[in-house]
Amino acid sequence: MPLLYAKRGDAMTTSEIKEVLLWCVGINYGVLLLWFGAFVYAHDWMYRMHTRWFKLSVETFDAINYAGVATYRGKGGATLFLTFFNLGSTYK
Repeated sequence: MPLLYAKRGDAMTTSEIKEVLLWCVGINYGVLLLWFGAFVYAHDWMYRMHTRWFKLSVETFDAINYAGVATYRGKGGATLFLTFFNLGSTYK
């Protein structure tokens, strides 16, 4: 029984699944690069915007952003590793 179905009810092929996962990788790295770029190049603006709502020191703001990027990257990396490990084991 196939795991994923397209809208028309047909089973997805492995090449279609690979294509979807490749798009997911690209989108995830795009989000990370956007976050990193905003943090590096618009740091002061982001800090001022967030301190309107929260009382944060610069060090706390940096630590929260660093932890957020690390968590996002770590979670995505583990998910991708497990997904590709499982896909690779089906080709034996």
